[in-house]
Amino acid sequence: MIIYPAMDLKDGKCVRLYQGEFSSSQVVADDPVSTALKFKEAGSEYIHMVDLDGALKGNVKNLEIITMVIERVKLPIQLGGGIRDINTIEALIKAGISRVILGTAALNNPDLVKEAVKKFGDKIAVGIDARDGFVAIEGWVKLSKVNYIDFGKKMEEIGVKTIIFTDISKDGTLTGPNFEATGLLNESVSCDIIASGGIKDIEDIKILTSMNLHGAITGKAIYSKTISLEEAIKVGRGV
Repeated sequence: MIIYPAMDLKDGKCVRLYQGEFSSSQVVADDPVSTALKFKEAGSEYIHMVDLDGALKGNVKNLEIITMVIERVKLPIQLGGGIRDINTIEALIKAGISRVILGTAALNNPDLVKEAVKKFGDKIAVGIDARDGFVAIEGWVKLSKVNYIDFGKKMEEIGVKTIIFTDISKDGTLTGPNFEATGLLNESVSCDIIASGGIKDIEDIKILTSMNLHGAITGKAIYSKTISLEEAIKVGRGV
């Protein structure tokens, strides 16, 4: 299982939210480049980034910093947040993003996902962010009436290879992931599932690894030092 250390960008800095609430944002690191370099030193093979400003505004806002991280750190990066059209997807991939995550756009505009998958294949991932089993959109501000499993199956039919699943009620809480909901999605679709939200310690990583998931995203636990990224990577690799 791949461990994806997370960097959420707001106003050019790394922040963490609590249950997706923008008003709860706390700066956890001023310099995204040095933070990403620390992830690399710990053995990370992939970084998960979210442009929070982009998620709220509907277009990418922190591209300059993201590009700097790509150039300096030289690790693959998956990016989500405010990516709503094919031109933006193309520009990000040209800028060096390894995997583009579609969230709100995937729900509101499935034709965009079809076009993107047709054009860019496994460079396209879909983020399913759910609360009480229903998909949330627009920076998690609105809740749809779409069940997260049904949505996952629809994305699978389109040809999406990677799904990032987040239980919003767990995100940034350090209370453990929603193992049940994550496991159910993993059993329901053939896509690679990346678990996100709530990871607190190495025991959570061990459980997620045993569930045969593709990956797990951890952010707050790294910054709060309740988890050693180095150890988590080793557990994920089965070392």
